[in-house]
Amino acid sequence: MAETIFRQTTIMLILILVGVMCAKTKMISKETNKQLSVFVLQVVNPAVILMSYQTEYRSELVENLLLSFGLSFGAFVLMIICSYIFIRPKEGRETEIDRFSAVYSNCGFMGIPLINAVFGMQGVFYLTAFITLFNVFAWTHGIIMLSGERDMKKVIKVFYSPTIIAIVLGMLSFFLRVKIPSVPAKAFGYIGDLNTPLAMIVSGVTIADTNVSALLKKPSVYYVSFLRLLLFPLIVSSALAPFGIEEKVRMTIVIAAAAPPAAMCTLQSIRYGKNSLYSSEVFAFGTLLSAATLPLMVTSAEYLTKLIGRVC
Repeated sequence: MAETIFRQTTIMLILILVGVMCAKTKMISKETNKQLSVFVLQVVNPAVILMSYQTEYRSELVENLLLSFGLSFGAFVLMIICSYIFIRPKEGRETEIDRFSAVYSNCGFMGIPLINAVFGMQGVFYLTAFITLFNVFAWTHGIIMLSGERDMKKVIKVFYSPTIIAIVLGMLSFFLRVKIPSVPAKAFGYIGDLNTPLAMIVSGVTIADTNVSALLKKPSVYYVSFLRLLLFPLIVSSALAPFGIEEKVRMTIVIAAAAPPAAMCTLQSIRYGKNSLYSSEVFAFGTLLSAATLPLMVTSAEYLTKLIGRVC
């Protein structure tokens, strides 16, 4: 499995570099990139999620989906607690950005193509649980942390997002055993196929604006990336290992938890007047580094499960 992850992350890294070149040659402007990002988040990702529910109803899938929700909830609670333990407020530190970036991963942009490559649409089916709780936690805990506001109207709005709507419609179609007709299903499939290339190119264009030499001189970028890409996924993986959870469910949660920092942090930093340049640097460094750390985390999770299985 680690080899599959390595191949997929290499492919994604190449696509990111294509995005960098498109930005450097002015083929894709910042404004166009923002529009592409919105298109991926509000059209392409929901199409992939909706189609992941177009599978035969089986009690095993229902049980595993519910389990995925429970494990995802536990993973977020665990990572939030760890963020307060490992990231203490101090002078000169962007504490809120560091905590947000350490807890919230790019589980949609990076998670969907990775999980789809390893486990197919059934993996994406389980991943929807993690994505749902990502949206709930990021738009409640995350926004309150960044903004200092507690506006419940903004929290409620998240449930009207295309991603959540796609999850609800997908669940309804799954539980009611409703199949989308072949022609629109084919169209949604074509839209879903855009996910990996577009998401990575958008990431590449975003990274192209980063001052790499300045980024490499900031110790906090290394520390936050260490937490997001290595320590927190390892903690989540260790917590899941003793329970004999089905591999697809367990590894879907681990891979989602090991994805690089969420691009949402930069967007919300701009919105709330935080240091958006710094948050984009954390995003860029973490995204590039994840090509090496994701296969490592998958290998570590497999080793931990075998080791604990022998002990128990």
